[in-house]
Amino acid sequence: MLGPVILAASRSDRMRRLISAAPVTKQVVDRFIPGETVDEIVPIIQELTARGLELTMDVVGEDITTPEQAEAARDAYLALVDRLRTLDLGTRAEMSVKLSMFGQALDGGHELALANVRPVVEAAAAIGTTVTLDAEDHTTLDSMFAIHEELRRDFPQTGCVIQAYLFRTEADARRLAEAGSRVRLVKGAYKEPAEVAYQQKHEIDKAYVRVLRILMEGEGYPMVGSHDPRLISIAQELARQAGRKPDEYEFQMLYGIRGDEHLRLAAEGHRMRVYTAYGTDWYGYFMRRLAEKPANLRFFVRSMISKG
Repeated sequence: MLGPVILAASRSDRMRRLISAAPVTKQVVDRFIPGETVDEIVPIIQELTARGLELTMDVVGEDITTPEQAEAARDAYLALVDRLRTLDLGTRAEMSVKLSMFGQALDGGHELALANVRPVVEAAAAIGTTVTLDAEDHTTLDSMFAIHEELRRDFPQTGCVIQAYLFRTEADARRLAEAGSRVRLVKGAYKEPAEVAYQQKHEIDKAYVRVLRILMEGEGYPMVGSHDPRLISIAQELARQAGRKPDEYEFQMLYGIRGDEHLRLAAEGHRMRVYTAYGTDWYGYFMRRLAEKPANLRFFVRSMISKG
């Protein structure tokens, strides 16, 4: 399987330098990350929302090594909130954050990440939108869930992400599927050991359906993070069985992947949210997109060969 190899490369400084220097890289990265600055991303937000889509915005960057960098990440999100305020989109444009960007891995990282993310969540609420806490590798999740619980005391609309490939996720889903909760379910995109996570695609797919059933039958608001046509069809059937209306759950997909499907689901009356990343520190995000789906890797390789 190439996925683990690519994920290992995402942590290699040598591979980062090699791929970043390739002339074709920017062209391919632009497929998944359509801008580096807030000014560049605003037209994308306007275009997508005009087509009936919703967004969750991610400022890319995870290799935070100092408190000052964590504060800069906080400030980048606050700048995004300022621009979203002028667009007056409400929950049609929310934000996704990785707590690693806010200093979670540093000394005293739990408290530091909470202190940095709280102003972002507060600012988002002030303009009528919200924030979802992305899931990262399994060692960070207890901290993420604790921060999520703390934030929901004052901002109950704060969402979180759970990953189907982890053994713990069914229990997490049962705990989170309560009234007022917002939970995005994804397959998972980090290299996890066999002691904590399913390794085979068919096992992950079955776990995804089990967890999705828990969320659909619960009292919260499920967010279906998948590009898999079969899982999308299953999600619609589980929603029907649970008596959910189209506005009582939503689909989420990545910018640059299956754009026609985004529009099809929106045209059918589903809430369809596009996960849209921007920023200069794109390497880790880009490599996980390649690892998640062989077609993405083939696209990158073909582009490099054709430009070689």
